[in-house]
Amino acid sequence: MAAAGGPGPTCVLGIDLGTTSVKAALVTGTERGLALAQCCSRETQAHGDSLGAAPQGMEQDVQKIIRALNECLAALPQQQLQQVTHIGISGQMHGVMFWKSDKGCKWSESGTGPAFKPDKVSHLVTWQDGRCSPTFLSSLPLPQSHVSLATGFGCATVYWYLKNSPDFLKAYDAAGTIQDYVVAMLCDLKKPLMSVQNAASWGYFNCRNKSWNTDILKKSGFPVHLLPEVGDPGSIAGRTTCAWHGIPKGAKVGIALGDFQCSVYSCLTERTDAVLNISTSAQLTISMPLGFQPPEAPDPSSAVTYFPYFRGDYLAVAASLNGGNVLATFVGMVAQWAQELGFQVQESAIYPRIIQAALAQKHSKLSVHPTIFGERHLPELLASVSSIGASELSLGHVTRALCRGLVENLCSMLPVQHLEEVGVRRILGSGSALARNEVLRQEVERIFPFPVVYGKDVDAAVGAAMVMFQSK
Repeated sequence: MAAAGGPGPTCVLGIDLGTTSVKAALVTGTERGLALAQCCSRETQAHGDSLGAAPQGMEQDVQKIIRALNECLAALPQQQLQQVTHIGISGQMHGVMFWKSDKGCKWSESGTGPAFKPDKVSHLVTWQDGRCSPTFLSSLPLPQSHVSLATGFGCATVYWYLKNSPDFLKAYDAAGTIQDYVVAMLCDLKKPLMSVQNAASWGYFNCRNKSWNTDILKKSGFPVHLLPEVGDPGSIAGRTTCAWHGIPKGAKVGIALGDFQCSVYSCLTERTDAVLNISTSAQLTISMPLGFQPPEAPDPSSAVTYFPYFRGDYLAVAASLNGGNVLATFVGMVAQWAQELGFQVQESAIYPRIIQAALAQKHSKLSVHPTIFGERHLPELLASVSSIGASELSLGHVTRALCRGLVENLCSMLPVQHLEEVGVRRILGSGSALARNEVLRQEVERIFPFPVVYGKDVDAAVGAAMVMFQSK
C-alpha cells in the first residue's frame, strides 16, 4: 500500500456496499505505509422476488443492505472505531434509490452506539436491472456524454418511472446511488452529493464540464430536482453529525465513490501497470495518459469504456461479460452430460480434473470463442468453436482452448498493441478465477508480452479507505 502522509497513525474506515455483500475495512497509517487492521463482510441477502419490481426488474431492499452494514460495524473492534477520523464509502455504480430528504432515516441506540435505519426510502434499482428495453432507450433524448446509455443506469430508470409510474416519483425529493444515500444520512445532507464517478455511471452527465445535461433533461420533462449535486472524487462531503457505532461525531466523510475505481485504486501503484481481473466476469484496465479527455460522444461499437478515475484522470476499461461464469457453465455442462449417461459427479470434483487434463495439453489448434453471455458492445455475438480436429477432442484440449479463448477475447477488446502504445510495462493479475486456475494463468502469460504479478487483491473497501488517506 502507498505510504501515508502526516504524523502518527490515523485510522480510516473504508466501506463497500456491493451487489451481494457489504464490506468494512479499518486501515491504519504506519511508518511503513498503510496497513489493513481489521475487516468484516456480511451478505446482504437483499435481492427479493417479491419486491414488486417491473418485468426484467432487479431491485434490492435498502433496509437489508443497511442492516448488513450495521452488523459489519458492530463486529469491528470498538477501540479502533473510536480512533476513526475519516470514512471512505464506495458501492455499486449505475443504480438508483429515492428518499424523502428530511425523513431518509431514523437514528436510535444500538449495542455499539447510535446507528441509523432507513425510513422513507424506495428500493434500490440496481445496475443489473433490465426494465429499459432497447426500444424504450431509443425513445429517450440523446445524452451529451461520452458514455452510452444502458438499462440499469440511474437516469434511464427515472425516465422509466416517469413514463410507467409517474406517481411513484412524487413521494420522494432526493435520489442517489446506495453509497450516496449512506453519505447523505451520515452527514445529514439536505441535498445529496455525488462524485463524478457515480454521476457518469447514471448517464446524461458531461464529464468535461462536470455537469448534468440539464437542458436536454428539462425539455423532456425529467424531474431534474432529483439529481444530486456533483463533486470531485476524493473530496470531503461532510462530517458525521453524531457518533456512529462508536466512530466519533465530526469524523470526515468522503464523497461516495464507484466500486470499480476503488478496486483498481487498491492495487494500481504505477501508471505503467494494467490490471487484469478474472472472477465471475473479466476486466482489463489501464490508466490513460495525463490530460486525456474522452471523446464527445460514445462509439457504440467500441469494447472500451472510459471511467472517470481520480484527479481528473481516466481509466480505459475493457469489461467482458464472460469470465469465470463461462468456466462454471462448462463444468455444469460436463456434470449434466455425465448425469445423462447415468453417472453422478459433483461439479466441485470436475473443476480440478479438467484443469489437470488441460495442464497436460500445452497446445491445441482448437479455437473457442467463449462469449456465451454476449458482450455489451456485441450482444448478439454468442459463442462458437472452430478448427475442430479428430485428435483434439479430449477434455484437456477443450479446456485449454476455452481458457485461451477467454484471455484472447479480453485481448481483442483492448489489444496488446494499444497497451504498448500507452506504456504498459506489467500486468497485475487478480480475481478468483485467475487464482484457482493455472491454465488460465499460463494463457495470460503466453498472450501478453509483459511480466505478470499475481495475488494483487482488488478490494473496493480498502481502496475507499486509501483514497481518504490521500485527501486528508
